[in-house]
Parts: sequence; C-alpha cells; structure tokens
Amino acid sequence: MNLSGHDIGVCSWSLNPASMTDLVAKMDELALDHVQLNLVPLIGRDEQTCQKEIDVLNSAEIAITAGMVHFEGENYSTIASIKVSGGLVPSEQWSVRKQRALDAGRIAQRFGIQSVSLHLGFIPPANDPSYTTLIQRTREIASVYGELGISLLFETGQERATELLMFLNDLNARNAGVNFDPANMILYGSGDPVEAVKILGRHIRHVHIKDAIASDSPGIEWGTEVPFGHGDIDHLNFIRALHDVEYDGPLVIERECGSNRLTDIRQAVQKLESILK
Repeated sequence: MNLSGHDIGVCSWSLNPASMTDLVAKMDELALDHVQLNLVPLIGRDEQTCQKEIDVLNSAEIAITAGMVHFEGENYSTIASIKVSGGLVPSEQWSVRKQRALDAGRIAQRFGIQSVSLHLGFIPPANDPSYTTLIQRTREIASVYGELGISLLFETGQERATELLMFLNDLNARNAGVNFDPANMILYGSGDPVEAVKILGRHIRHVHIKDAIASDSPGIEWGTEVPFGHGDIDHLNFIRALHDVEYDGPLVIERECGSNRLTDIRQAVQKLESILK
C-alpha cells in the first residue's frame, strides 16, 4: 500500500508472529505489504535458515522498510529503570550489545535491508564524560554499518529533539539518522512531536505511526500508548510537518499494547487514508 508517496507498513513485533509464515498471514489480513522487521530472531541462526525465513517474505512480495534490533536486559518497567538499562549506555553490557548490533547489521546487509534502528539510550548531558563515551560507542557501530552500506537509525523518545540533533552533529556519521516515533516523545515526556519533526528535519529517515496520552508526571511516569488518532498527537499537523521537511519515506504502524492489535492497526491505516487521501 502506498498513500501520497509513502509506503504504509507495520512493525513485525506489533503482530506478535509465531513464525514468518504467521507474520505473512497477519499482514495479508491487514492488506499491507511493507514491514519493519525485528532482526533479533535471525541472529545466531545459520545462513541457510535465515535465507529460508527471508524467502517467506520475498515469496509473499513483502518489502522490508528497515530492520530493528533490541537488547536483552533493557528494563521498561519504569522510566527510571530504562534510563539505566537502555541502549548503548550501560558499560557492563556494551560489548554484548555492540556484537548484537553488528550481527543485526550484517544480516541486514546480506538481505538488502538498507537500515537498522535501535534505541540509543538516554543521552547524557554534553558536559558529562559519559557523553563522549556514548559518541565513541555509537561511532564504532556506525562505522561498521557504513562499511556494510547500511544506515544506523536512532529511535526518538528518551531525549528532547534538540539533544538528539546535537548528538547527531557531534557524532558526524553520514549514515546515521532518525527513526521518528511521535508517541515515544509523549510516553517519555520529551517534547512536542510536531516541533521535533521541524528540528530533526533532514535526519528523519523512517517514521513510526503510533499515539499516546501524556502522564500527569511527564518524564517521571510513563504516558499511555493508545491507538493512532486517539491520543495527544496532533496527527494532521504531524503528517503536515513531515511533508514540510520533505520526508517521503515509509510510515510504519507500531502498536505495542492492547489485546486487539489487528483492529487497532487496521484503524490506523484508515486514519492515514483519511489524512493522505
């Protein structure tokens, strides 16, 4: 499906697939043919097995908009817990997480996936010594990804857009960019998504369609994820802001909560159709 030049897709993990065949079946129900693929289940598997899995998608003519990698030990129970356990920040997890990120990148390169997203973790203040450490760690991964010919995308959420922009400028890696998730900014209490689009502009290379309601204590307690169009995001101005910064890439629906995800995702598609008609 393509709406006004945007490929419309879904995040594979939003569908909780039991297998690649199950993923295809659920996408058929949704009449979608683009997916952002969680690469973690392919890590550590032999090349022949990985090829068979990807062939299931190829045979169904499903295109992969990007890959995604996450890390063991990330604790999302509270904002405070993910602040110390998320992404590339924890030093005791760095070597293991670096290897997982590189493994995901090599899988992406092998199967022609052009980019991989991850949660960078909470960016420390620029005057904190750990800021330089995070720059160095991220640059190591971005450098290998560059050699593989793929992009490394950081998902928005934990930091304000101005902080992420400064980090990208200091990182100075041409293959680094943003996987923009507007709901995460509401969930974490890190700013207005519409204004963030204007700030991050040309760095946005992949976009999640997701919505949320802010908590009464933003930045301290989680907001609440809700189906797209039912939260605090000004969805009309959000899409307009993407067009204003000339973003013409995929719009990929993510739904990580709820017991009726297929229904929620289908409604998100309908909402996009009404906006982009």
